Amino acid sequence: MAHIRAPTVTIPLLPLPKQTVLLPGVVQRVAVSSTRPDIASLLAAVYAKAASQTPNGRIDTIPIACVPLASPLIGPEGHLLIENGDDRTETTDDVDPAKATKADLFPYGVAAKITGVEGRGTGEFTLLVEGVTRIHVEKVISDKAYLEAKVSSYADPALITDAALEELFMSLKLLSRQFVTILRLSSLLPQSSGTPGLSPLLARRLDFYIAKQKYPGALADFMANIVESSYEEKLEILTLIDVKERVAKVIELLDRQITNIKNSMRITTITATTLPFPMEPDAAKTGKIKPPVKAPGQGAGMPFSSQGGFMGRGGNADEDQEPNEIEELQKRLVAARLSPEAAKIADREIKRLKKIHPAQAEYAVTRTYLETLAEIPWTTTTDDRLGPDTLNRARKQLDGDHYGLDKVKKRLLEYLAVLRLKQAINDDVDSQIKQLEQELGVASESSKEDAAQSTPIDLGVDEKVKAGGAKLEALKSRRMVDKSPILLLVGPPGVGKTSLARSVATALGRKFHRISLGGVRDEAEIRGHRRTYVAAMPGLIVQGLKKVGVANPVFLLDEIDKVGGSSIHGDPSAAMLEVLDPEQNHNFTDHYVNVPIDLSKVLFIATANSLDTIPAPLLDRMETIYIPGYTTLEKRHIAMQHLVPKQLRVNGLDKSQVSFTPEVVSRIIESYTREAGVRNLEREISSVARGKAVEFADAKDSGHPENYNPQLTVDDLEKFLGIEKFEEEIAEKTSRPGIVTGLVAYSSGGNGSILFIEVADMPGNGSVQLTGKLGDVLKESVEVALTWVKAHAYELGLTQSPSENIMKDRSIHVHCPSGAVPKDGPSSGISQAIALISLFSGKAVPPTMAMTGEISLRGRITAVGGIKEKLIGALRAGVKTVLLPAQNRKDAKDLPQEVKDGLEIIHVSHIWEAIRYVWPDGQWPSEHDYPSIESRL
Repeated sequence: MAHIRAPTVTIPLLPLPKQTVLLPGVVQRVAVSSTRPDIASLLAAVYAKAASQTPNGRIDTIPIACVPLASPLIGPEGHLLIENGDDRTETTDDVDPAKATKADLFPYGVAAKITGVEGRGTGEFTLLVEGVTRIHVEKVISDKAYLEAKVSSYADPALITDAALEELFMSLKLLSRQFVTILRLSSLLPQSSGTPGLSPLLARRLDFYIAKQKYPGALADFMANIVESSYEEKLEILTLIDVKERVAKVIELLDRQITNIKNSMRITTITATTLPFPMEPDAAKTGKIKPPVKAPGQGAGMPFSSQGGFMGRGGNADEDQEPNEIEELQKRLVAARLSPEAAKIADREIKRLKKIHPAQAEYAVTRTYLETLAEIPWTTTTDDRLGPDTLNRARKQLDGDHYGLDKVKKRLLEYLAVLRLKQAINDDVDSQIKQLEQELGVASESSKEDAAQSTPIDLGVDEKVKAGGAKLEALKSRRMVDKSPILLLVGPPGVGKTSLARSVATALGRKFHRISLGGVRDEAEIRGHRRTYVAAMPGLIVQGLKKVGVANPVFLLDEIDKVGGSSIHGDPSAAMLEVLDPEQNHNFTDHYVNVPIDLSKVLFIATANSLDTIPAPLLDRMETIYIPGYTTLEKRHIAMQHLVPKQLRVNGLDKSQVSFTPEVVSRIIESYTREAGVRNLEREISSVARGKAVEFADAKDSGHPENYNPQLTVDDLEKFLGIEKFEEEIAEKTSRPGIVTGLVAYSSGGNGSILFIEVADMPGNGSVQLTGKLGDVLKESVEVALTWVKAHAYELGLTQSPSENIMKDRSIHVHCPSGAVPKDGPSSGISQAIALISLFSGKAVPPTMAMTGEISLRGRITAVGGIKEKLIGALRAGVKTVLLPAQNRKDAKDLPQEVKDGLEIIHVSHIWEAIRYVWPDGQWPSEHDYPSIESRL
């Protein structure tokens, strides 16, 4: 198979230490000491070159040549020279790698990369170099403190096109896996020191690597590094550029060592079976011999069943044997600092595990359970050392990640402030406890653990010690315990609920984990499966704790409103009651672990789109914070500050190559999206960015980049996004009787606009016709407004006498344009009444005046919702004056300053007051007869 030869290049050269050969794909440690100043100079040059050639200064991008020292027993092309065997020791040992010349170096080596440097600052350190590809040294340059070489590299072909090579490759894989198996088996037999052994974990990893390897050359190099061979044999493998020859050579070496190990094992087995019982490794020294420990179902003649059983579980203390796995598990359990109840159960399970044979299924179940106990963070927490700048830093983090959302930010800053005050109190109490313990002569213990017991030193002052102990317990009871809040963020999709939870974790400096509850139908997914079931595992909560590794993370319970209800698999929402109850979750019990776990330190943040599907008991346990949809102004700010830079970066553009103006972004928001969040807005911005990317690429490829215009205008949007999907209403220039401008907030959230209400009359019999796809509530508002106008027609000057019916011989038609858009709600009551008065009196309403509010039969104007969205839409449509209910005065305080400055907001509480503002020059009844504000008593 033909190899691929690259052109000659000049790279730094590193002479390897004596008797060391580096092969491709192998990592080698090279010690750097005072006797190798050339390596230090080479490393400095690599760092300098990396800093100048790569933006991040990574040294693993700079290749170096790792070349072994030449051997007198092998020629430059890898041929063995037997006649020079007598001179081997004298010639090889006299060569100093730091002063090696081309004659001292082998002509073949590897191009390698430096993957790390260990032991910095200790005077001596170690270089980690990884071989990449074979090279041939053409010329050595020695004009610097380190050597350089002109080398040509050889890459192995990527595909196997030779049938003979494929057959050799299969043989190599088979022999390699057989070699690993024999090494593993040999470690189980009584053997002399120095015989190779292999741990089960390493054996499994090696077997997996060999099975998955697709390149014969790479596997041959890897096995050549493992198999026992001489220095000259490794040099010979280094010279074998041809993959077929290399594989054949490694097969020969593997076959030789496998035969030797088999012979050694046969002799060892015969020797061991001559004894009626197995001897401990240290029996020769101590003179003590242990009887065999039989596993269940085992006969007396099995020589491998001694202390510790099969597959490396034994207590063989030989340095080549693997560490005792049960002892390692015990160490992990001790390091986990289990709760007293968990420690008691773990100790019992460890004793059971020692009595179970590894081949039994119960062994794996018990071991998995103990590993789960060891991985749960019982006491490990993220250090919440809050300083004077904590609140400012958190406020800056939240403001930088999200625009608006003031209620959520306020609640989180309150939690941080309380946490900081509690820590200050605990620090003061801890100092008093420490001082009192010193006075009582009690050993100093951690103030975070409540297991300390004061023991008197001086037995002659019992009363003083008892009083001191009582005071110590009183001080400990004063320590503040933190119970994290459980928040529920409710809002429409795309408003940033999930990303806000991640920002909270960053602001608090805690670890973050997201649990998706959407579609969860089984209670066991929350609380785990009982250990009696096959393939049992902990629930999502315990798995999350294992993943983050601390007891006080931030858990995001995403889409909690989409958890399945009660079924044959249980009720997952009921299982969440214990998790989210601050009074219960300090003793949360998972079915699999079956030991109480403290969840009180976990900050749970749940998200939902609707509260309708959340059970009332579960909703009662959470602190609900409603996140409304973004307004147009907020969307514009978010787009300019976050979405536009992000999409330009994603689509390979720079800020100088595309210019998004606020006008363009506003047009996208108003005419192409109508949503509560910003997901569709981001998609539309991405579409525009991709369109500009095509224009820029075309101009660049044609050789005329000057023809590209980075400026984006409103007229360009139709080319990228198509025709406008939504059309905004604009205030009229002129006015006519019977037309009033109302205000509307869209149900999708975030957007508001004006809505024209048109009323026309005609000869008829007093009927009322309603069109425009009006809802029931809106129809009732029209009826209420008409009833009030008919009742007060004489006072309004619309009839000649109080008994005259204004609708006699007349019919009216009420219409709201955009007939295909459904409309509903009570907020147009005042608009309907003013429109009817305008029609009957013939007086037009100013076109730049808009109004909203519900009207009662008494003429009172009551509060409505969506004030923020409505007024932003009114300002955008060109409205100058807005009439609002007096009860909505509080909502006007939360308006953006831009809206406050651009609109004249008038608050009215009665329809007469609104009429006087609409037609200030009209002759209306005095307030004495018809007061604008009625008593509520």
